[in-house]
Amino acid sequence: MNVKIRKRLTSPEKSSLNLEITKDGKRTTESLGLFLYNLPKNKLETIENKKTMQLVEHLRAERLIQLQDKQFGTHRQDNSKENFLKFYEEKMQDRIDSAGNYGNWDSALKHLKKCYGDVLTMDEVTIENCAKFYQFLKDKARTKGNKPLSQNSRYSYLNKLKACLKIAYKERKINENVSEFIKGFKQGETNREYLTLEEIQKLVDTECMYPVLKKAFLFACLTGIRWSDLQRLTWINLRTSEKRGHELSFRQQKTGGKEYLPIGEQALELLGERGPDDERLFVGLKYSAYINVGLYKWIADAGIKKKITFHCSRHSYSVLLLENGTDIYTVSKMLGHRELKTTQIYAKIVDSKKMEAANSIPRLKLK
Repeated sequence: MNVKIRKRLTSPEKSSLNLEITKDGKRTTESLGLFLYNLPKNKLETIENKKTMQLVEHLRAERLIQLQDKQFGTHRQDNSKENFLKFYEEKMQDRIDSAGNYGNWDSALKHLKKCYGDVLTMDEVTIENCAKFYQFLKDKARTKGNKPLSQNSRYSYLNKLKACLKIAYKERKINENVSEFIKGFKQGETNREYLTLEEIQKLVDTECMYPVLKKAFLFACLTGIRWSDLQRLTWINLRTSEKRGHELSFRQQKTGGKEYLPIGEQALELLGERGPDDERLFVGLKYSAYINVGLYKWIADAGIKKKITFHCSRHSYSVLLLENGTDIYTVSKMLGHRELKTTQIYAKIVDSKKMEAANSIPRLKLK
């Protein structure tokens, strides 16, 4: 028993792909309705060929398994009628400690249910069916104010679906890594609000109704660490050596990457006296509506008119580094970014501030 991939020339530009099945000495051919570019003309066609071959390899393996099951009377677990949206919801709950990420997963789920209803079975999770969600976000999805979604909302919600599809494939809930074949949205540039050094000083001088929030926010302004990582830090994550100085050693919740983040003396002073290894650095810090209200009130009491969230501390840290001469490659490493282009938005902010400074000189009466 064998299953092979066969290619047949159908035109000068394309060839069809089929499965050739050999069983009991007899050969049969199954058409897949898939094609390859014979001589790819550009990178896009090359990528499409690669993805098509990955899909065909998967289909070949699945067909071989089906034939083996039929021959030997074996039965593999059938997840085909399990509700994918229920599975999505379970994975969303795993992110409940990460406020922003959980909120995005939740918002995406609401749109998924508007697109598919309350049930989308695993066997309905196909490339064609998932493409419907792309079109739904593009053409039909609306905000609470009945406006079309922003580009970045579309980008974010589709990526949450793709992330869950990857998990479902990894856990063998679906037989195909559908996420690789879904067309994505381009991410739009966002206005990243940040605090200046003078505004951070105002916060230092202003009382906050939650002292632990004040300490954590200022620490994030001086280290750039995300909320999701900050609230999980314990004293064992903080270490000091003569060679490396003070640093935080932790695994990023967002990327799973191991980070070694140097911290300065100011940030260390904020932490106070060292506690037991298993004690959190910021005892009592937990995401809630009360914490958010406390943050907004503290910002307002300091006389700052900007719309500031906790994540703006990370933006503030990035801009402070660049304004004080740190090169963008080092800033990228300090933030734990995987790609330099993610950091470049902060360089644009600094460039715009330089332009403002250049234009701030009073006009001369030139002849």
